[in-house]
Amino acid sequence: MDWLNLETIKNFLYKITEVLALFVAVSLLVGIIFGPETAFFGSVVSNFSSILSTIGEEGLIALVSLLIIAAILKK
Repeated sequence: MDWLNLETIKNFLYKITEVLALFVAVSLLVGIIFGPETAFFGSVVSNFSSILSTIGEEGLIALVSLLIIAAILKK
């Protein structure tokens, strides 16, 4: 039961979040470089831009919140 403590779960979720953040970053980069016609990666860029425009005026609020999240993860 020692493996099931809060610190272990927190570390596991942190590592999963790091991997997913890297995956999203690479997907956006590939989608931007090769354009929206790229299989899977192009749709990531269009979905990300629609999310940014939905959240705030021209995505400014979303960009600020993403910068805050990135700063927290970097910490």
